Amino acid sequence: MGRIHIEMFATLDLVGQAPGGPEEDPVGFPFGGWQAPLMNEVTGTQIVNAYEGTDALLLGRRTYDIFAAFWPHQDDVFGKLFNRIPKYVASQGKPDLSWAGSTQLGPDLVSAVREIRDRHEQVTVVGSLNLVQTLLREKLFDRLDLWVHPIMLGVGKKVFEGGVVPTNLTLLEPPVAGGKGSVLLRYGLVEGTPATGDMTAM
Repeated sequence: MGRIHIEMFATLDLVGQAPGGPEEDPVGFPFGGWQAPLMNEVTGTQIVNAYEGTDALLLGRRTYDIFAAFWPHQDDVFGKLFNRIPKYVASQGKPDLSWAGSTQLGPDLVSAVREIRDRHEQVTVVGSLNLVQTLLREKLFDRLDLWVHPIMLGVGKKVFEGGVVPTNLTLLEPPVAGGKGSVLLRYGLVEGTPATGDMTAM
């Protein structure tokens, strides 16, 4: 069985909407592209390294449409990777699948994702906030990379909005901050649900 890695960018108040550009998801959201001013060499290297081993992409419909309009025309490290590997699209509509290697998942999303994980060594999920809610709710992921950025927006779609169930995770490596204060938190899914207690045993 392969692994599913979620790559997610968020503000300090956990807004994950439209980090990449003003036109990415502009409806009711005036801060599209909020990540760009906070990028630096450390964060860029972290992001490149996060895709090491990826042999398939799993994307929600909106993220897929954005990627399909941009990456087929790019020849950098991401363009070469994304254009070479299979792309799986979670959508109830009819996306344009003309980007080479693209396949729409069937209506039983959970079963389809499990089949993809059996087929690939590392499936990477990028953005795709609605899809991520399902993966979190079903505990259908193995690693969550969360870049937390030192801004608060107060509006926008949240990373953990509506899809979280009680879940245990473990920190896989010490957090590393970029020069502009963005911190990579890398967690792995572990079994069980969170324990409770009091402070008397401390």
